Amino acid sequence: MASILVAEDERDIRDLINFTLTFAGHQVTTAANGEEAVQQAQRVLPDLIMMDVRMPKMTGYEACRVMKTLDSLKNTPVVFLSAKGQDEEIQAGIDVGGYAYIQKPFSPDDLARRINDILRQAGVAQ
Repeated sequence: MASILVAEDERDIRDLINFTLTFAGHQVTTAANGEEAVQQAQRVLPDLIMMDVRMPKMTGYEACRVMKTLDSLKNTPVVFLSAKGQDEEIQAGIDVGGYAYIQKPFSPDDLARRINDILRQAGVAQ
């Protein structure tokens, strides 16, 4: 079981991800915007962070940039979520320290499988 922070401003998507990952056996903490994501990440110190690219108060990219400056979070894998999936958006995520990119929409089964694969690749105990 991994500890996962999910930062997504759309409540329905956040709830779906929370349910899916909890059902898959993970411990999930949620945030509704980038600022809250940074605060929650510092409090919880998750094994993995999933963030929407476009959020209020602070984008996922900005939040990732802040997290990567903190010793306690600099090695935590960050997975970006976005409906766009354009090459320049994916590259922007990599440039700020992102580990992977998942395009919305996704099925719950595909999401759980993809997150478990990412956790395994990142060497995070499950």
